[in-house]
Amino acid sequence: MWEAELLNRLSTYLYQRPKLILALLLGPPMVYMLVVYLGSLFALLINSFFYLEEFTGLVVRQFTLRTYLQLLSPTNLGIFGRTAGMAMAVTIADAIIAFPLAYYIARFASSRMKTFLYIAVTIPLWSSYLVRVYAWKLILAKEGILSWVFSLFGLQPVIDRILAIPVIGGSSLSLSAIGMFIAFCYIWLPYMIVPIQTALERVPKSLLEASSDLGANAAQTFRNVILPLSFPGVVAGSIFTFSLTLGDFIVPQSLGNSRFFIGQAVYSYQGTAGNIPLAAAMTMGPVVIMVAYLLIARKLGAFDAL
Repeated sequence: MWEAELLNRLSTYLYQRPKLILALLLGPPMVYMLVVYLGSLFALLINSFFYLEEFTGLVVRQFTLRTYLQLLSPTNLGIFGRTAGMAMAVTIADAIIAFPLAYYIARFASSRMKTFLYIAVTIPLWSSYLVRVYAWKLILAKEGILSWVFSLFGLQPVIDRILAIPVIGGSSLSLSAIGMFIAFCYIWLPYMIVPIQTALERVPKSLLEASSDLGANAAQTFRNVILPLSFPGVVAGSIFTFSLTLGDFIVPQSLGNSRFFIGQAVYSYQGTAGNIPLAAAMTMGPVVIMVAYLLIARKLGAFDAL
């Protein structure tokens, strides 16, 4: 009996103090964000201003910018450029692939078909990330099904010519930049489809009808009505595809060659070389890039499409 009375008093007390309820609900996650997430980023920032003594191999905890100057070396600049270029290429490719499917889901698919396509889009996310990466490694290998299909139709010389291109080529599709590009596009595609589809759902049909009544054809309606109103969804999806590609190291480690990406370089610097300050400084690069990217995305209204 007293337990029910205590619960009744407690619920009444909390009901009369909505701000306290809000603090109790948001307190734990906010503490986690401040201590664990932002705290780890702050620790990285502090370590990036230290440097590694070359003779002793010990970290000297003295404030300096010499570690950041190492990022300006041709090797590290090449790593940044290579990673950002791949992230941008994957983002553009995913946007081109995702838009038609998202448009069909939003405008033409029946309720049953929408459910089916939602499941089809998201079902790869139900499996392990590593399983999907290694599945693509097997598909793109020299003895994989893709090479077998090309050989079956006598198109193996096409793959050989592509692999001979210096920047995107390699010994096989499973050890080349183009192989990484294919895997990245597949893995991050759902993160592009969903925001675009959400943005397209919000485009009023009355605007499309008005455009048609004013004499605009399908191409003009798409260019002047649909694309501008759905563009925040494209930008929202690009936040995921760009940032996830920028920081990933598993795909480059599994499908890449000797040309490092940012994730591989950070792993190598802090693991093999033990150069934690340089690894921390290199980590700050993607952080700065994504902060600038998010500020631009916010001005373009991307957060409204999430």
